[in-house]
Amino acid sequence: MKDLFGRAILDYQTNNSPEDLITETTISEEDEMSVAYLFRSYKEMPKMEQKALQIAKGKILDVGCGAGSHSLYLQNDLNLEVTAIDISPNAIEACKLRGIIDARVQDVMTLEKETYDTILLLMNGAGMCGKLKNIPNFLIKLKSLLNPGGQILMDSSDIIYMFDDDEDGGKWIPSDNEYYGEVVFNIGYKGEKEKPFNWMYIDYNTLQNAAFANDLQAELILEGEHYDYLAKLSV
Repeated sequence: MKDLFGRAILDYQTNNSPEDLITETTISEEDEMSVAYLFRSYKEMPKMEQKALQIAKGKILDVGCGAGSHSLYLQNDLNLEVTAIDISPNAIEACKLRGIIDARVQDVMTLEKETYDTILLLMNGAGMCGKLKNIPNFLIKLKSLLNPGGQILMDSSDIIYMFDDDEDGGKWIPSDNEYYGEVVFNIGYKGEKEKPFNWMYIDYNTLQNAAFANDLQAELILEGEHYDYLAKLSV
């Protein structure tokens, strides 16, 4: 991993001539993403993210924290204890420069011993497990990190709307997809290309079924205007 996403974040934080990220997936064309968006304040966040931060409680784990905007709000405005983790060393360096007290380069799947009252997976955090077949182990791991009465807050989208209608009135989905929410992401930054990686958008019903199969309760907290939602999982 070249850590281009993290490099863009660190460049923005240190004012090192940041540029837009170039993103492309197997179902979407090349697009520009402003790195500044990752540094948004609470007032600039979508309602779904605001709602998740409002109901976060206790000791919090922010998984895939990126530039750390959610963690900063929880730490500085709500005075909560937050651990921010990301697999990107550059992103974590930026988080530390922004003042996050506990920011670590860490894969959640290898996190052990510590437990939390709230686990945050925002900006489609569930997608990091890559493929639907990985969701059981992912949920089992997250559940093992929860304190009694704890909660997992995650948002995602049902991307079925991105597929064309077929002759029978259903949706035409490429046969090489095990699940229509699985995509391959490509990221470019300053003329370099990151190694393609798997990502997943999971519809709520599929998430609910996966949660139930792994002894977790799922609750739909908020639905957005464009097939997106915020869910809470708990034991």
